Amino acid sequence: MRRICTLAVLFGWASSTPAADPPAKVVLVIHGGAGVANRARFTAEAEKACRADLEQALKAGHAALKSGSSLDAVEAAIKFMEDSPRFNAGRGAVFTRDGTNEMDATIMEGGTLKAGAVGGVSRIKNPITAARTVMEKSEHVLLIGAGAERFVFQHGVTEVSPRYFWTSERFNEMLRHAERVEKKQAASIDSDGHFGTVGAVALDAKGHLAAGTSTGGMTYKMSGRLGDSPIIGAGTYADDRACGVSCTGHGEEFIRHAVAFDIASRMRHLKLGVKESADAVFAELPKEEKGVGGLIALDREGRVAMPFNTNGMFRGTITADGVVSVMVFEK
Repeated sequence: MRRICTLAVLFGWASSTPAADPPAKVVLVIHGGAGVANRARFTAEAEKACRADLEQALKAGHAALKSGSSLDAVEAAIKFMEDSPRFNAGRGAVFTRDGTNEMDATIMEGGTLKAGAVGGVSRIKNPITAARTVMEKSEHVLLIGAGAERFVFQHGVTEVSPRYFWTSERFNEMLRHAERVEKKQAASIDSDGHFGTVGAVALDAKGHLAAGTSTGGMTYKMSGRLGDSPIIGAGTYADDRACGVSCTGHGEEFIRHAVAFDIASRMRHLKLGVKESADAVFAELPKEEKGVGGLIALDREGRVAMPFNTNGMFRGTITADGVVSVMVFEK
């Protein structure tokens, strides 16, 4: 009888309460930027449209993940957001002070630490695809400007006219920003709109992580300026031994503090969890009146961190079984 009781304890036969199912593993997390307008100025229609785009981007990435790799999922999710005018990447890129659009993107895989990036491009429909092309078809990591465009076009990446990126909303945003600068009024990143840099981190069935980021940069930035998005270790990083990270916000600060790499490094060397590491790194960033931005991070166990200190951050997750969660203002 004692042996039966012992076996019952070991195998859970004696328990009348079924064990709780483990939480579903997140396999893809995305962000649409932390430059969210004050909620009072953000219409219900605009929020609904952005949430719908985030959901569709998650589903696009999830579909790619089921038939491919974490790299495929990252590229698919970001391409969807680049094609939407609602985010500061691809179609919805902001304008420089010269009235042009200059976009940056990067992608990285955690198993090999291979990475590719493009910067200051203005004729590439999907910069994230160009970044992957640099990673897979060249011996380099970062290509910029005309040289980057010439290389990726030779490998079949879609070319468009610079007019493709022109939207009245973005152009008017640039004009308003220019007026504020002339009047010496302080303006924070994306303070005139709810748009922002986009990014994704994915985990595939083989346990491999990938991360990517795509952006039009800062409204009214100097022509030639590169932010953190195309810089490995600053705005993007992926390492199967730790996590994948994509950042959004004041790029200069993310560069100075090597934010994405620092999160992965603390996980590896200090043995911190992904949320603990992300929160610690984010807390050390300089304090800015309207916030410095935010980030997403995903580890190989499907655990997620999404800290931000702006009004909000467009973000979402999808689990292995397809359950979608989208957030904007919620903490």
